[in-house]
Amino acid sequence: MKRYNQSEDESLLIKAFGNSPKLRIIDFFLDNKLFDFSKKEIIEGAHLSRTTFFKVWDEIEKLGIVEVSRSFGKTKLYRLNKKSDIIEKLLAIESSLIESSANEVKIPVKIGT
Repeated sequence: MKRYNQSEDESLLIKAFGNSPKLRIIDFFLDNKLFDFSKKEIIEGAHLSRTTFFKVWDEIEKLGIVEVSRSFGKTKLYRLNKKSDIIEKLLAIESSLIESSANEVKIPVKIGT
């Protein structure tokens, strides 16, 4: 299993706002908008310990950042709640960060051969 390398794997959102457990969970969902995940998969994907995850998970749910997409037995799968005002604003911020980052990148242009 590949170990998490903080500086190498940081998203623009985490670089801009810090590396908190809540933000890592949100960032994981923003990076995986089309999929749903079990808590175990979220813990692994966000590179958190179980203890840290469960300290912040209730607040993530209460804020409506995620929603239950389906369940089977005792297992629930969660996905990003795209109807959430918070998520709409975070997606806009993420887009602005990407645009800003793209504008900073200078691509050398060769004239002639």
